[in-house]
Amino acid sequence: MIPGSFDYVVASSISDAVSLLQQHGDEAKILAGGQSLIPLLRFRLASPSVLIDINRIDGMEYIQETDNVLHIGAMTREAELDNSDLIRERYPILLDTSSLIADPVVRNWATVGGNLAHADPGNNHPATMLALGASVVAVGPDGERVIPIDEFFTDNSFETTLHPNEILTEIRVPAPTDRSGGAYIQLERKVGDYAIAGVAAYVRLNDAGQVTYAGIGLTNVGPTPIKARNAEQFLLGKALDDASIHQVADMAAAASQPTSDTRGPAEYKRAMVRTLAVRALQKALGRATGGE
Repeated sequence: MIPGSFDYVVASSISDAVSLLQQHGDEAKILAGGQSLIPLLRFRLASPSVLIDINRIDGMEYIQETDNVLHIGAMTREAELDNSDLIRERYPILLDTSSLIADPVVRNWATVGGNLAHADPGNNHPATMLALGASVVAVGPDGERVIPIDEFFTDNSFETTLHPNEILTEIRVPAPTDRSGGAYIQLERKVGDYAIAGVAAYVRLNDAGQVTYAGIGLTNVGPTPIKARNAEQFLLGKALDDASIHQVADMAAAASQPTSDTRGPAEYKRAMVRTLAVRALQKALGRATGGE
């Protein structure tokens, strides 16, 4: 299909983008990489009257670690995560996540900020950022605010707590500590497809091998990205052994809300969450203890 008609404007700065959002309100959409938005336009699932292109704003593409926080500019392309030595060495769960997004052509355009702001439950980064306990930075007419990721997604599909006149500018991820590790694993019908199901897991261990932090996020098994809170709480203070891993996987599966579709029946997807959770937690444990 062909998108409906719309006006196209180019923002020269973050403040300019915010001003344009104020001017056009709910009728405007931000165009970053466009890999999520353009298909919606083509199928007329979104019909904005104005597209605000932020690709020419300087200073929104970066990956840097300062003060025990990883800062990722919202316009950072997925391919930059793929090719970053810092990500490969310090944040392998993010490499797991970005490398499974579509194909190299898409990853050259798709942005980390757009992947999150679109709030598609089938996108990869929401689950991983929920597991990592990340936060996002939004800038609007009243200045900057930092939003914890578990307050960023709402109970409605494709919706966030960003205000209509705000733009997402940065993602912040706590730096890894000693004896911490995570992994993202998904099942897909073919390379580059949306996940049938996906699980992100991240843990921190104390010297006795007990879990001091657990994060578990689920992809494409509900109307929104899912944080498996009960499973996370269950793990605290426990050793991450075979028994606890399988029990937590059962709880993660119980937290999922899949529906039957062309990718499979709901019970199959729930079973896949269980299997993927076991694998993700085992891999996270291996990374936390110095192995793979």
